[in-house]
Amino acid sequence: MELNDISGKIIELAINVHKELGPGMLEGAYEACLQFELIRAGLKAETQLKLPIIYQGIKIDAGYRIDMLVEDSVIVELKAIERLLPVHEAQLLSYCE
Repeated sequence: MELNDISGKIIELAINVHKELGPGMLEGAYEACLQFELIRAGLKAETQLKLPIIYQGIKIDAGYRIDMLVEDSVIVELKAIERLLPVHEAQLLSYCE
């Protein structure tokens, strides 16, 4: 699958999960249900993967975790919040570095 197809499927299934569960649940509930749906759809979906930081060329485990990695190519950061803040965008950008 191409990235657009994968991300489109993720969005579709995330909307379905939210419709089913509704607002107000903990992030972990949405994460578990979305992973279930992605796997059921035939996609590889791993959760809570360690993400080390690279400091002076050395990998250091600083406790960062990726909420979900789909098909080894799309990072999904789940948020159970009313609105996104700049800190959330900064969090995502730190995954790309």
